[in-house]
Amino acid sequence: MPKKWSQDVTEHSRALALEEGVFGWDDPHAIALSLKRSAEASRERKASPFQSAMSMLTFYINRAGKGLPKERREILERAKLELRAVFGRES
Repeated sequence: MPKKWSQDVTEHSRALALEEGVFGWDDPHAIALSLKRSAEASRERKASPFQSAMSMLTFYINRAGKGLPKERREILERAKLELRAVFGRES
């Protein structure tokens, strides 16, 4: 078992093939589009593309916890809003 199981999930998830470094990008819209592409292309996900993409993004944010810099957390939280928009699920 890897030292950090959550890192292994993020890096080797079979449910979504993520673009390298996607969670480090500075553009929330680009992050959302990348997650959308990955989720729609996946044939191994168990939920809808939207649910899979949002779950992976939320998992990453939660995994980073308090160690996630405020600026990075804000970008990723905005990516959640963008993800809802690109899937047509605005509130």
